[in-house]
Amino acid sequence: MNPPFLVFAAPDIQEAEIAEVDACMRSGWLGTGPRVARFEAQFAAYKGLQPDHAAGVNSCTAALHIALVSCGLEPGSEVITTPLTFCATINAILHAGLQPVLADVDAQTQNIDPDAIEAAITPRTRAIVVVHFAGRPCDMGRIMALANKHGLMVIEDCAHAIETRYRGVEAGTFGDFGCFSFYVTKNVVTGEGGMILARDPALLAKARVLALHGMDKDAWHRFSDKGYRHYQVVESGFKYNMMDLQAAIGIHQLARVESALLRRQRAWDYYMQTLSPLPLELPAPPEPDTRHAMHLYTVLIDRDRFGLSRDDFLDGMNALGVGTGVHYLSIPEHPYYQQRFGWRPEQWPNAMKIGRETVSLPMSPKLTDQDLERVVAAVTKLAS
Repeated sequence: MNPPFLVFAAPDIQEAEIAEVDACMRSGWLGTGPRVARFEAQFAAYKGLQPDHAAGVNSCTAALHIALVSCGLEPGSEVITTPLTFCATINAILHAGLQPVLADVDAQTQNIDPDAIEAAITPRTRAIVVVHFAGRPCDMGRIMALANKHGLMVIEDCAHAIETRYRGVEAGTFGDFGCFSFYVTKNVVTGEGGMILARDPALLAKARVLALHGMDKDAWHRFSDKGYRHYQVVESGFKYNMMDLQAAIGIHQLARVESALLRRQRAWDYYMQTLSPLPLELPAPPEPDTRHAMHLYTVLIDRDRFGLSRDDFLDGMNALGVGTGVHYLSIPEHPYYQQRFGWRPEQWPNAMKIGRETVSLPMSPKLTDQDLERVVAAVTKLAS
């Protein structure tokens, strides 16, 4: 009998989460309430911040959108970001009424290149959105120096980077905002969900209001045992709040985040050791004085060197019962952005090459020794 299909990024859900969700459902409080407040405080503490610097939302996309709106930039302002990212990074810029400008990535780190950022700055540039790709920190020293020099706001897309540090400083705390994801494949899981951090508590307060219809009081304060409290709408807001059902999972996921990182580190090291003889390009090692969150383990499949195209490799791994991912086709490969902006992939050659060759191998704290051996055996078979 064939072994079951190996899911690309299976979440590690344990009894503590299940019991907390059960208790949440029995409490009668499913929406935004005390468990969200607890999760916000614990996440802020994990990142070295006070509770008034963190707000739970329903996705990292929501966090990015709220952050950009809270910046108060004039419509049409230019925002520089990476072409090697999920479409949500670009779409959040567009939904905020701003103009995305792409700056190519470094071929080795796959993060946005500070030199490319500097070359893309114009008199209309107002902000930079950096993405800590795969859990590797961007060069925040150089990026913050550019931002300070040109008076630019910085938003960190930390969807891959909960545990990430750069020179001892937590990812998501360099810029004006840090935006995190708790999607089902992420290092801390709530199913759907996100978190927004802000350096300035006043900006965080604005973001929190925007996340719930622009109302000046949280729903759980209106309906709590302290008595009904009238609200006023003070902003044109959104429906982006996190639920207690989500936070019930996240509270216990966050409590195990460090032990889960150690298990992913073990998987990463195993891949580095066992895949090194094969004709593919492995990820660059973490830079000195940084902490890599090990969210993704990506390899590059060059057809001439490996003997298969990237897409044939994906099909081959699937046929062998091993799930994979693609992170990501570069943004200019997608028809919408080509049609709207006239972008062509060749304009950002490093992102284009990576996007056409990249494959993410299974990475999860749930991976057993046998699972890792299956992955490597499948890759080896396709390389032979």
